Amino acid sequence: MRSGAAARACRSACRCWSSGRGGRVDAGPLGRPDAEPPGAAEGGEALLEMCQRRRFLSGTEPQLSREALLGGCHPGFGPLGVGLRKNLAAEWWSSVVVFREQVFAVDGPHHEAGPSQPGDRACRLVSPESIREILQDKELSKEQLVSFLENVLKAGKLRETLLHGALKHYVTCLDLVNRRLPYGLAQIGACFHPVSGPEQMPGSIQSIGERTEASLVWFTSARTASQWLDFWLRHRLLWWRKFAVSPSNFSSSDCQDEEGRKGNKLYYHFPWGKEPIETLWNLGDQELLHMYPGKVSELHGRDGRKAVVPCVLSVSGDLDRGVLAYLYDSFQLTENSFSRKKNLHRKVLKLHPCLAPIKVALDVSRGPAVELRQVCQGLFNELLENGISVWPGYLETMHSSLEQLYSKYDEMSILFTALITETTLENGLIHLRSRDTTMKEMMHISKLKDFLIKYIASAKNV
Repeated sequence: MRSGAAARACRSACRCWSSGRGGRVDAGPLGRPDAEPPGAAEGGEALLEMCQRRRFLSGTEPQLSREALLGGCHPGFGPLGVGLRKNLAAEWWSSVVVFREQVFAVDGPHHEAGPSQPGDRACRLVSPESIREILQDKELSKEQLVSFLENVLKAGKLRETLLHGALKHYVTCLDLVNRRLPYGLAQIGACFHPVSGPEQMPGSIQSIGERTEASLVWFTSARTASQWLDFWLRHRLLWWRKFAVSPSNFSSSDCQDEEGRKGNKLYYHFPWGKEPIETLWNLGDQELLHMYPGKVSELHGRDGRKAVVPCVLSVSGDLDRGVLAYLYDSFQLTENSFSRKKNLHRKVLKLHPCLAPIKVALDVSRGPAVELRQVCQGLFNELLENGISVWPGYLETMHSSLEQLYSKYDEMSILFTALITETTLENGLIHLRSRDTTMKEMMHISKLKDFLIKYIASAKNV
């Protein structure tokens, strides 16, 4: 069953499919946006419709608004969207934390107690029943009503950023590095921000938007802060471009806040224009001094022989917008080779192999259904045990043509489709189709696991 022809076919498939995604890591010049391609608006509508149909995005609205997508007010991600974000977060974590000597993971609560300050936009945790009881008390004066409401608002506020949670860990984590600078603290978590309601509602009424933030807080001396900011800017831009079909759609530019602090923003060029996906700031030492008033000596880290209060560099990325960026980046409309009608297009999401939520789909052709599904179940278990995500298409009870299957799996961004046939029962050979090249080859079933492991590992190293 392990014929030499099958082995040669496996090697041939590896070469062909590995070349199918060549030229990914084009760093390109900083800050260069791509021009909007013709038909981008139509392509964007087709993408959103497909993402809802294939459960990258949740909800049943005929068309999601741009504001809802960017503001985190849409119904959320579906199973495939969650898988994409999970893979994106895992790649971020590996790049920023796992392979760094001086970066440590931290965590913190989603809310914190504290009075509402003037100009504070943070969303508050308030019990509706508490508000209702206060408003229904007819005997309260206006001053008493305001006082009671302010007291209720002290219950706690939802975090808008992960920065302050990391700063609270600074002193305790200094001992992990023997007080030597630089070092970093990293966290991934949900953050919340106010979003203006519909136009017909009063301007003061706001809803809550949510985003998944990936945060690195880097503590370094003022002497090296500029060099480290440049390092992280280059690192982050190359990281975003690494997984892109069109790397130059990711760009950067300088920015400055109201207090004059300098930073950089990373953008993705959507069909309607550039939107920020990550921000880097040099916050100086004021954030730490404000967090630990009167405890300057506890903040001292070692920069060579000197004891200094470090500068805080904040690297904050929006993984939800990152998911949207890669969905737009990977969406392609090509001629459908199966269809005789020239006006029909093949829709495919060419997500990077590391980001694709599902690596392989297992399906069956006509034949002895029980035996074919038993083979699929055994292969399904073997692949899962080796960390390879699988779509169990063989469980589908309604028959679909190969054209329909391949179209469905291309829209789901599944890298490979393995078709189990009667031939598999006879000699162990399966049909394997590549999403990126649409090539179909024969491979022995015993080779599939090793092939996929090698393919994914090579994609990580590109």
